[in-house]
Amino acid sequence: MKALKKVRGGDAALLGVKGEHLERARRVNTSLIGSPSLPAWQRYTGVVWDHLDLESLSAAERKRAVSSIAIVSALTGLVMASDPLPDYRLKMGARLDSIGSLATWWRPEVTSALLQVSRRRTIIDLLPQEHRGAVEWEKLDGAIRLELIAKSGGKVGGHNAKAAKGLLARYLLSAMSGGATVAKAAGSFKNAEYSVRVVAL
Repeated sequence: MKALKKVRGGDAALLGVKGEHLERARRVNTSLIGSPSLPAWQRYTGVVWDHLDLESLSAAERKRAVSSIAIVSALTGLVMASDPLPDYRLKMGARLDSIGSLATWWRPEVTSALLQVSRRRTIIDLLPQEHRGAVEWEKLDGAIRLELIAKSGGKVGGHNAKAAKGLLARYLLSAMSGGATVAKAAGSFKNAEYSVRVVAL
């Protein structure tokens, strides 16, 4: 937070936005301490979260979901979906002069926190590539990565891939709460464009 305030909330290159979006991002990034917060699952927006759509779950289903989802955050390291977050904009791939690469800077803390989580449950990796760099995966015994594979053989990316990832996360929450294994849930996920590959880490 101090590093962001020092650079006046960041510029277009750091934050990946411009115009009105940049001005808003700079404003929230320089007033983080003491600003209003929301649970992470309500704070985060975008295609993945829209298709995960936790708001539409029943109260019991949502309670299970928010206690199961851990988010790698450029601002706070690792948060559970129920943890409070202020409004901010910052990419994990960003570099701050006083810190360097955020993925590298956060790596020891994020890995340590995930190790604590992994003692109680299996870690399933659905992270984007730049966020994966914030974790020392070789230290997490039993972690599983799920990768989308385009049925057309093409490159996986863009809006449709993000939508599929959100739908996959939602499906996993439902299938595994019913007793399905990761492999069985991944294998039974239906999507017109993508199948799922299970990778043991």
